[in-house]
Amino acid sequence: MNALAKCAAAGLACAALHAHSADNYPSKTIRLVVISAPGGTTDVLARVIAQNLTESLGQPVVTDNRAGGGGIIASEITARASPDGYTLLYAHTVYSVLPSLYRKLSYDPVKDFAPVGLVALFPNVLIVNNDVPARSVKELIALAKSQPGKLNYAAGTTGGVAHLSGELFKSMAGVDIIHVPYKGTGALLVAVIGGESQLSFATLPASMPHVRAGRVRALAISADRRSPVLPDLPTVSESGLPGFDVSAWNGVLAPRGTPRSIVALINRELHRIVALPAAMERARAEGAETVSSGTPEQFAAFIQSQIAKWAKVVKFADVRPD
Repeated sequence: MNALAKCAAAGLACAALHAHSADNYPSKTIRLVVISAPGGTTDVLARVIAQNLTESLGQPVVTDNRAGGGGIIASEITARASPDGYTLLYAHTVYSVLPSLYRKLSYDPVKDFAPVGLVALFPNVLIVNNDVPARSVKELIALAKSQPGKLNYAAGTTGGVAHLSGELFKSMAGVDIIHVPYKGTGALLVAVIGGESQLSFATLPASMPHVRAGRVRALAISADRRSPVLPDLPTVSESGLPGFDVSAWNGVLAPRGTPRSIVALINRELHRIVALPAAMERARAEGAETVSSGTPEQFAAFIQSQIAKWAKVVKFADVRPD
């Protein structure tokens, strides 16, 4: 048999093996590599997904938290895994930011993965210290323009959603406000409550107790539609900055080359899970909304749009990783 024939035979054998494994999928434990540390919102929802997949697929789906490298390690593990459906990535927004923060990654976030489906969106809430006279986004923009460089906004991780939300706000509104980094949501909330920082794009669950207690004032939701948690609070877009839209996201991806039948199966399961009342209630408790995962192709397009969006913001703000 010549070399070409051997390669063809090997290709057919591999194709047959993948087809067989896909037909019998799943027949063993599935690992869901989570891009964040245990205990956070992303981890909570990943466990909801894993539990429901375990029940419906008849095989254990175990979460494996790999938060190191700001999400790079989890992505690397999944990109290098066998494309057989037994290693999946539970990703969040940082996945689409990393390509802009790091000039060279050991994986390609578009070419090395097979997007499976979107799971949830997380809007933030724009809060201000009670001494800030602005009562709307429009008034806040006017205030910032009248005092360039005088206001600052609190944010956690450099390159995180709160930080990039602030930078997107600056670029779209044409204002000069100063980014002040803090270690975690708790610290940034203390800063805004105490007046050390004047504003922040903070997570809903962490902010709401302080908003309801009157310690800070909520001006708007960062997403393009109002939150069912705060239906009377307008969006940033509708209250002074048209087109502003920021939501963190969670979704599932597989290694490139994973059989389409397996991707389609997991996608269908995600559709079913995010519509479950218990899953929706758990997500809302975390400040998120479960969303229809759409098709794998739609999720792929969403990821690419997110990468392009944050690339512009990172460039504008000259964001460098910590």
